[in-house]
Amino acid sequence: MHGLVIRNTGYSYTVKTDAGEVFECKVKGNFRIRGIRTTNPVAIGDRVEFIPQEGDSSIEQATQGLITALDDRTNYIIRKSTNLSKQSHIIAANVDMCFLIVTVTHPETSLTFIDRFLASAEAYSVPVTLIFNKIDLAVKAADDTEIDWHEYLNSVVNLYENIGYQCRKISAKTGEGVEELREEIRGKIVCLSGNSGVGKSTLINTLYPNLKLKTNEISDAYNTGKHTTTFSEMYETDSGYLIDTPGIKGFGTFDMKKEEISHYFKEIFHFSSECRFNNCTHTHEPHCAVREAVERHDISESRYNSYLSMLDDEKEEKYRTAF
Repeated sequence: MHGLVIRNTGYSYTVKTDAGEVFECKVKGNFRIRGIRTTNPVAIGDRVEFIPQEGDSSIEQATQGLITALDDRTNYIIRKSTNLSKQSHIIAANVDMCFLIVTVTHPETSLTFIDRFLASAEAYSVPVTLIFNKIDLAVKAADDTEIDWHEYLNSVVNLYENIGYQCRKISAKTGEGVEELREEIRGKIVCLSGNSGVGKSTLINTLYPNLKLKTNEISDAYNTGKHTTTFSEMYETDSGYLIDTPGIKGFGTFDMKKEEISHYFKEIFHFSSECRFNNCTHTHEPHCAVREAVERHDISESRYNSYLSMLDDEKEEKYRTAF
């Protein structure tokens, strides 16, 4: 039988067939010995072949199955595993779009995290829209603190729009800007990703109140999110499919050669064609067009620093940092 993986519980996968039947499936053992260096050989969004199995009393109200084959993926979102440095973790596969949910305050999403996510998405052909959530808090914070968070929000949006990324400013809490997203989702499989506490589940609840996803409060002590979504899950809605994923802290890139990293920064790749040396690393070489563009502010310093940090990713423990 053939089906779509709609949920991952860590040790089993929920698979839905085209006829609407649901099976709780395990993975056949040889999946883990075929040289796939990943903590999850099957991911949300995968199309799989499976064999129905006899029921197990430990799994109630679900038909069981054994996944035997995996269809070719059109794309996937991947990062380095936080537990095993030699392995990766696939967040979702076969997506039409990824909404990267970010916030400039409560909690603040670092630009380095955004850049790493975008570079990885470029590498694996995943279109990304940046969703700037909690704009109501940015306005409020601008009145209550010395930092004008609202001005900072607009500057960050301008940064990524000028590079060529689509950006949306919303408040999942008040509903501002949310309705426009519904049309972008229509007919697509859209993955929501981002740090813990940025409001992924709240956004889904605002878009589709009938789903009633569990949400959580921000830690006041550390201004960071608490994990609410434990496992990835795909939800079918009246306009498309949404994949809710657990919040992530660091985003360690995986399997990228140093000479390829600049290709995944759109503006760096653009200026690199003007460098004197074809194999320029944009770090120390003379007549480097990329570094000259940074000095002219044609490339932002934050983006260039993110690029440099990825060049340094081979250090064993570096990816564990919450970028």
